[in-house]
Amino acid sequence: MKIPEEQNTTIKAIVKHYEDNQGATFRAHLGGSVIGRPCDRALWYSFRWATHVSHNGQLLRLFQTGHLAEERFVNDFRSIGIKVFETDPQTGTQFRVGACNGHFGGSFDGVGIGFVEAPKTWHLIEMKTHNDKSFNTLLKKGVRDAKPEHFIQMQSYMFLAKPQLLRAFYIAVNKNNDALYGERIKLDQDIGKATINRAQAIIASDRPLKKISTDPSWYLCKFCDHHAICHRQQAPEVNCRTCLHSTPVENGEWHCALYDLKIPSYQQKNGCDAHLYIPYLLGQFAEPVDSGENWIRYRLKVNGKEFVAGRTDDQFASSEIFNLNDKSLLTDDNLSAIKQHFNGKVVPHEA
Repeated sequence: MKIPEEQNTTIKAIVKHYEDNQGATFRAHLGGSVIGRPCDRALWYSFRWATHVSHNGQLLRLFQTGHLAEERFVNDFRSIGIKVFETDPQTGTQFRVGACNGHFGGSFDGVGIGFVEAPKTWHLIEMKTHNDKSFNTLLKKGVRDAKPEHFIQMQSYMFLAKPQLLRAFYIAVNKNNDALYGERIKLDQDIGKATINRAQAIIASDRPLKKISTDPSWYLCKFCDHHAICHRQQAPEVNCRTCLHSTPVENGEWHCALYDLKIPSYQQKNGCDAHLYIPYLLGQFAEPVDSGENWIRYRLKVNGKEFVAGRTDDQFASSEIFNLNDKSLLTDDNLSAIKQHFNGKVVPHEA
């Protein structure tokens, strides 16, 4: 006889463990695994840590399923005589590529030689898992049309590899029935170069780039991690990368113009009390009309009233702007009441 469902269960505990231990959700660099996504603005938001994204336990387990499949793929390759390297023999670590002063890059699953179709050619290896619907689309259309993100990912990795790799082998498994799919991909120099140029433009921009759609209900926008700040009135996260004073510089580092120093990586997610939003990040609900040393005056789009962002008592700290659900309250008329409301109740937000 089945025991009635209990409030606390083993399964819930397992799922919660994944959620509690998912680690850092901000990626230090713009990744090759995402550069094939179609929206420049979404990529810029991600690079600038505009939205803190946490995944549920089920999705985290799904990610892990993909990683667990890699060992089996490698064993399958080796069982038919393909020589596979999962790590770089020179470093002992996973193969990595980088560009754009260290702000763009990624890791690929391995390299191999001895593939039946071209036994003397070295191939980059990319391993993926698919559900039944995705796998059938892959069978019908091939990688480039069915999974353009994966295609661009391989192009950028082949293009940046040293020595450059001219071919990639894409292997995929259908998680529903364990069917396999394989496809050889040829390096396209133009695509590789264009991808790196796109990454550079995103990294170098001091403001959000053009969004793919102005319709918040469009499916790519509706399910985007940045929907709330791009289409609604949520202010972005408060950290060094959303701050007006910070700039990406060489060696994958960031520089603070206010204090004229390099920002340690561990400090970037916390920011400081001098944080000032990049003005364009508040563009959904306000526009800058004036500025001075360490302050910016904004005009609210909803009612034309103005507020000042800054660090003094008569100005709004970024943490206060972030925590206000109703941005129409950001006016001088309401300043004292809002300050009283926040006093002792709101701490600077940490990603």
